Amino acid sequence: MAGMMTTPVVAILAQGAMGAGVAARLVAHGVTVLTNLDGRSAASAARAAAAGMRAVPIADLAAADAFLSILPPDQAEATAATLAPILAAAPKPPLYADCNAISPQTMLRIATLLAGHGMRVVDAGIIGGPPREGYAGPVVHASGPEAPGFAALLAERGIDLRVVDGPIGAASALKMSYAGITKGLVAIGTAMMLAATRAGAADALRAELAASQPALSAWFARMMPSMPDKAYRWAGEMEEIAGFTRDDSAANAIYGGAAALYARLADPAAAQEIAALRAFLDPGAPRRA
Repeated sequence: MAGMMTTPVVAILAQGAMGAGVAARLVAHGVTVLTNLDGRSAASAARAAAAGMRAVPIADLAAADAFLSILPPDQAEATAATLAPILAAAPKPPLYADCNAISPQTMLRIATLLAGHGMRVVDAGIIGGPPREGYAGPVVHASGPEAPGFAALLAERGIDLRVVDGPIGAASALKMSYAGITKGLVAIGTAMMLAATRAGAADALRAELAASQPALSAWFARMMPSMPDKAYRWAGEMEEIAGFTRDDSAANAIYGGAAALYARLADPAAAQEIAALRAFLDPGAPRRA
């Protein structure tokens, strides 16, 4: 039986850095968090345990008040298709909140699929890094008719959840637009830092950025070192943004290129490029005028 509103039960898939981080934040605020570890790695199981997630058979996820899908974007649609009949079989199916970095078009397909099983759906987009000690974020934006109820369910549970005034797709559009700027800028910076390195101009570019664009230089120094470990996810996110911008051929080409760049950097064969990028970003590297 689903938990009462005062003590919510939430189910979360999967157990990556974001999913486990959100789970840990909710558990710390009195929420019971269920998950399923079928087919998952030992590392996923360890993250789930550390976050206080309770591993249950997949059918038992239907006992939650809300299900949060927090996955690599290319897994969002298939996961919804797999879980829809399982969750819909419950006497009171959980509210399904898709929190993935997907385009409004993908979100609408998922919502249509879930609605076909009689389920309630929330469009949610996460902006910011995984929850951690001393960090109030991330922000979860939610839209659609069920968004106010979703916000009420998790009110004062440690998650900064904001309702976007709009239908299903509005929160995803916000996420795509924001990530298109931030992760798109990382892609542009990466491409030019590597190009400068190949041309022998890395030191000069680093010095010029520090001198004439100090804020941008500091932002790159903060955002880019962790990018290679996330490139496999960011590639899928850029593909979703390319779909979001499909009516603008120039923008579509930009984000298709960013997707290809991140996919290349996610390949172990790109180790030399990753090393060159890390050398460019090394704060101890020579900075000659």
